[in-house]
Amino acid sequence: MNERPAREVDAESLREPPGPRADLRSDGRAALEWAASYLERVGDLPVLARVAPGEIRARLPAEAPEEGEPFAAVLRDLDEILLPGVTHWQHPRFFAYFSVSASEPGILAELLAATLNSIAILWRTAPAATELEGVVLDWTAKLLGLPDGWHGHIEDSASTSTVAAMMAAREATGRNLVVCSDQAHSSVAKGARMLGMELRRVAADPELRMRVDELGDLSGAAAVVATVGTTGSASVDPVPAIADACRAAGAWLHVDAAYAGSAMVCPELRWAFAGVERADSLVVNPHKWLLTPMDCSLLWTRRPEDLRAAFSLVPEYLRTPDAEDALSLSEYGPALGRRFRALKLWAVLRCHGRRGLQEHIRRGLALAETFERWVAEEPGWELCAPRHFSLVCLRMEGGDDRNRELLARVNASGEAFLSHAVLNERFVLRMAIGQASTTEQDVRRAWDALRREGAALAG
Repeated sequence: MNERPAREVDAESLREPPGPRADLRSDGRAALEWAASYLERVGDLPVLARVAPGEIRARLPAEAPEEGEPFAAVLRDLDEILLPGVTHWQHPRFFAYFSVSASEPGILAELLAATLNSIAILWRTAPAATELEGVVLDWTAKLLGLPDGWHGHIEDSASTSTVAAMMAAREATGRNLVVCSDQAHSSVAKGARMLGMELRRVAADPELRMRVDELGDLSGAAAVVATVGTTGSASVDPVPAIADACRAAGAWLHVDAAYAGSAMVCPELRWAFAGVERADSLVVNPHKWLLTPMDCSLLWTRRPEDLRAAFSLVPEYLRTPDAEDALSLSEYGPALGRRFRALKLWAVLRCHGRRGLQEHIRRGLALAETFERWVAEEPGWELCAPRHFSLVCLRMEGGDDRNRELLARVNASGEAFLSHAVLNERFVLRMAIGQASTTEQDVRRAWDALRREGAALAG
């Protein structure tokens, strides 16, 4: 076979590495200034991106540049081309899905993690990343009041954490059935599909909690997934009764507290987490309500040996002399390469502290309680589910089509961004309050927009 001759390289260029394509000091100052300025002005931008599908792509070149460009050109195009296509999750009036906040300590730690570029394949490849991850998982467990001694590690999202728990449950029990509420997150159904497992949904009661009397025969169940803080309404499944049923049947209990789990930092909210200490695994996402940048999903288990049995597969090139004495977290989950996610959570915990995290959660609850009161007192509006945590479900009088149009109008206005759910076969609006920069004035502006557009629809 004839091979193409290699292109000649100047011998002088091999003696020294090429210079950096961006100057960390000067360009770094510009990038940090951009970030600080963005956080200051994001509240003045439309919350929801105002572009059509394909519009951003059409404004970008079809190919990468032949010659390198200055980093200033990247910042320029970020402002001029990309920013109009950004839906602003950092906006104080982002009330859709579950509000998230990337706080400044976590943002800065992401820069440091990218600089170190640690890849935690094994303990040997990233001792600091591996051991710090264990420390911050222990710190967080104590902050949330979880049992001592649980193994914890970080995955990218609750979807991955839940799939990992389901796979461990299948390996541990030899069964192939997953049981969850009809209010459970879609990741349970997707995980069952990915793993080739059977899925059985259990009906919810009028308050949208899993009905334990509908669990049925669990003798063939590998796992039951209970939820504390469902996506639709933040309802709380009766975990103690579900734990009793799982123990009797030998099924794995996985608790999805991805959104609400952060609220356990406040002792007065731990009523909602009764029975969680009996779970075989638990997921909580600090990137939802604990001021940590995406992605950072914490998966704890009291059965780490079962996770390791499900995921440990060490080829020859990864075998090292210290393997028997050192913990390699890649053996406890699906991914081999792992980012230094612990650094940003460590920075958030250190810079905010227990008191700062509690204040953040309590502010969100207080604002949600205020909004709930406004809705309850307003003629022509109704609350559609009990309020748990910082999520309020509401709708105006009229059919589903009117409420769909109301949601579309408010979101198109740029004033606020809300999402929806279907609860008890009705289309409802979800007002999820949790952004760190949200004030009562922001909540009032969203409520004013809802009433204004609602009045226009009512004619």
